[in-house]
Amino acid sequence: MEGSLPLHICHVSPLYIFINRSHTFIHSIALALLIYYRASFLFQHPKTSATPILPWLLVFVAELVLSFIWLIGQAYRWRPVSRTVFPERLPEDDKLPAIDVFIFTVDPNKEPTLKLMNTVLSAMALDYPQGKLHVYVSDDGGSPVTLHGLKEAWRFAKWWLPFCRRYRIKTRCPEAYFSASNDDDDDEGFGSSEFITERKKTQERYEMFKKSITEVKERGRLGYNSRITAQDHPSVIEVIQDDSDDKVQIDQENIPLLVYVAREKRPSHPHHFKAGAINVLQRVSSVISNSPYILALDCDMYCNDPTSARQAMCFHLDPKISPTLAFVQFPQRFHNICKNDIYDAQLRSAYSLMWCGLDGLRGPVLSGTGFYIKRVSLCGSFIHEDVDLTELKQSFGSSNELIKSLRGNYEPNAINGQQELLKETQILASCTYEYDTKWGKEVGFLYDSVAEDFFTGFILHCKGWTSVYCNPSRAQFLGSGSANLNDLMIQGMRWSSGLIEVGFSKFCPLIYGPPRMSFLESMCYGELSFFPFYFLPLWCFATIPQLCLLNGIPLYPKVSSSYFVIFLFIFLSSLAKLLQEILFTGGSFLSWVNEQRIWMMKSVTFHLYGTLDGIMKRIGIKEASFVPSNKVEDDEQLKLYEMGKFGFQIPNMFLVPMVALIILNMASFVGGLVRVVLLGDWDNMFVQVFISFYILVINFPIIEGMIIRKDKGRIQPAVTLLSAMFSTIFLLVGSVILHC
Repeated sequence: MEGSLPLHICHVSPLYIFINRSHTFIHSIALALLIYYRASFLFQHPKTSATPILPWLLVFVAELVLSFIWLIGQAYRWRPVSRTVFPERLPEDDKLPAIDVFIFTVDPNKEPTLKLMNTVLSAMALDYPQGKLHVYVSDDGGSPVTLHGLKEAWRFAKWWLPFCRRYRIKTRCPEAYFSASNDDDDDEGFGSSEFITERKKTQERYEMFKKSITEVKERGRLGYNSRITAQDHPSVIEVIQDDSDDKVQIDQENIPLLVYVAREKRPSHPHHFKAGAINVLQRVSSVISNSPYILALDCDMYCNDPTSARQAMCFHLDPKISPTLAFVQFPQRFHNICKNDIYDAQLRSAYSLMWCGLDGLRGPVLSGTGFYIKRVSLCGSFIHEDVDLTELKQSFGSSNELIKSLRGNYEPNAINGQQELLKETQILASCTYEYDTKWGKEVGFLYDSVAEDFFTGFILHCKGWTSVYCNPSRAQFLGSGSANLNDLMIQGMRWSSGLIEVGFSKFCPLIYGPPRMSFLESMCYGELSFFPFYFLPLWCFATIPQLCLLNGIPLYPKVSSSYFVIFLFIFLSSLAKLLQEILFTGGSFLSWVNEQRIWMMKSVTFHLYGTLDGIMKRIGIKEASFVPSNKVEDDEQLKLYEMGKFGFQIPNMFLVPMVALIILNMASFVGGLVRVVLLGDWDNMFVQVFISFYILVINFPIIEGMIIRKDKGRIQPAVTLLSAMFSTIFLLVGSVILHC
């Protein structure tokens, strides 16, 4: 380091903290008055009130749940911070630690091989000492197409890596670089005849590389054994090497080690989804390269900035924080996000607000991809001098090589020609290796939830580890965001299920967390765990006031009442704070509307199903399942997304609830409007009429999909009819119950 200059700086905004804390204080007072208003009703004698107690109780419970989730979520806003790094102050390259890169794929049909290979090439091209960079690809589908693609990628890397280094290319994902609308003006030699010639040659090589992958994909299964499937195949470990006659002037040592890993999978053995794949790579890499740091990437999350490793090392090599620092988390950014992001695919709230708030406490949540984690942090509490060999084998398994790798002075043998070591890795990747060990329980990524990243990060923080959030101006990693409603629903249901699993376990953050971490951080983890419970108040607010409106039952204070001001203030305060945060993080008024709409849609659909799924898994009624996100771009869906139109080609289990609630609110608004106009009952019913009106305005795209649109993405008439039937049944049954 250059003298005593810091490798990074943490920035705190006193003004922003003051705004956040002031809003929390004032809004909390208003909520307390709302709760007092609701509770005071319960002390009234039922005979003296025109309002039945059941709908009042339901609305009160919904308001309590909404207030509780809001309150624990304010911990994010207590002390948000941002960070600046200075990678130029790092030690010389020979003093930098080695890094293993883990890249994960499951199904080449849902996760295109070409996208995966671009991620691999971008990782191999990181601006880091090449002898200290090792890339491992986990292929959970055991596909020969993926293995073939890696071999082709290694050959193309002999052209791509020298080109990137010679001209200091910033965008080192080939597909992104060659398809860019304009070149990066900061590339060295940009515009020179030599650069243009080299670029053209490299692009021609890339087109040949693409062709070799697509042709194999079109031909089929490469003679693959038909009895071997994605869920039933042996372990395959292969170090990718040059077996061609194509000679390129590059030292092979300057190409990072590239290893293909397909762990053994059998239908009779649990494989624990992505967490299981990470743990296999952790074991296999331990006996091959055993780098002290690991970068984890999803198959489509390519390295957009080659300096991410050096930026992460600015934290990991800081002696003040390094001893307790488990991981450095970068935000997930996406290259296919439109300005009118109707699906909130960029996850603005998480990566621009919540993670910054967590960073001001003990650090952000482990977020599945784009993080540099310290290997030793995943080894539990078993790595210390006085642990005997028997205890280590009970924790890590029977592999002697793996046990040796746990010692700080272990140096793996060169992999070339080491057949015995390759056999050892196949044992480590077998489906029975973890039996009677602590893998997935106390060692490696944990298995108690399909949200393995969230759960593992939480336990790491409980054990005393910390993390930091690095969000530089240039996106370090870019992936594919959800550009259609179906993918958003499926992915969101999986996340909701995993979060609820943690919330309803012995590791509930609000109970397990406070003795082990700050109460504020426990609140943050608790908010994430119970976030899917938004379905309860949203379903209630979309049905109960509407039903009571049509039956002439007031649930809110009169406009002339002083308590009406409280409800109005809470409503406007919430919307104003959301708008302020969106504008502060670079959003717009349109983003403000979009986020409200998609929050409503998520809450009444996949948050509901995810919560039920998580609870059923927790009590043993249902087994855990995992559906990989679809990374194949649908041209029709993408076109609709770019036009700002919803593609309603989703399963009825998601679509019918949304449409049914809109039809219910349409009936409520029209019927309630007629009622208050004829009876002149605006004072009593204004709030309920407004709730229906607001829901309809925010969710106008659903009305448009039902009535106006004629394209393929519209809501089919059969779905509208089915939804109308459910709405009618609810109104009839609800009215009978209210008058009993």
